Amino acid sequence: MTTVVIVAHPDDEVLGCGGTIARLAQEGQKVYIAVLGEGITSRYQQQEEANQGHVKALHARCREVAELLGAKDLFVYDLPDNRFDTVPLLKVIKIIEELVDRSQPQVIYTHHGGDLNIDHIITHRAVLTATRPMTDCPVKEIYAFEVPSSTEWAFEQFQPFQTNVFMDISATLEIKLKAMELYESEARSFPHPRSPEALRAVARHWGSVVGCEAAEAFELIRAVR
Repeated sequence: MTTVVIVAHPDDEVLGCGGTIARLAQEGQKVYIAVLGEGITSRYQQQEEANQGHVKALHARCREVAELLGAKDLFVYDLPDNRFDTVPLLKVIKIIEELVDRSQPQVIYTHHGGDLNIDHIITHRAVLTATRPMTDCPVKEIYAFEVPSSTEWAFEQFQPFQTNVFMDISATLEIKLKAMELYESEARSFPHPRSPEALRAVARHWGSVVGCEAAEAFELIRAVR
């Protein structure tokens, strides 16, 4: 089984399904991570202030995270941070089409379509477009995940996150939290949703919903059996 996790920014892969990546990798599945955006330049008043050193440092940390989670490989692209809406949608779709053609995944995990973050929304739309269920498409299952500080901050004003699939990450929750610690520039202190305390609480909450110690929640978009 081959799985590709397609996210907009470095750290989204951890926040959305870090425990699931680690579990699948431990079970011997091939898991690839694709990060579409460079992930940092929107934090600067002038884009040029975020020089290539900042971007390279973040991407190096991203690779450390992928190795910790057990991903087989990491693909990093350079779409402009929090400005995916300035890029033709077709360009994003073509990136994903090439990625799917190269890795031939049966399963994709990606963003929820009702997030507050515009890059998440465009990523979701592009994934669904690039993986239209035609006869030559290898993708049989697509799952959307929540990203703390984006999904819940939309307050369901767009498209509600409707959980219907859960992954038990009781054995990999600590790996997820360690991976998030590597993203020093992305982590926050409690009560921010990206704090370790909040991430643990979310995992415990979903675990309690389905009768395990910790879980990650997903919305099944499509499954062909």
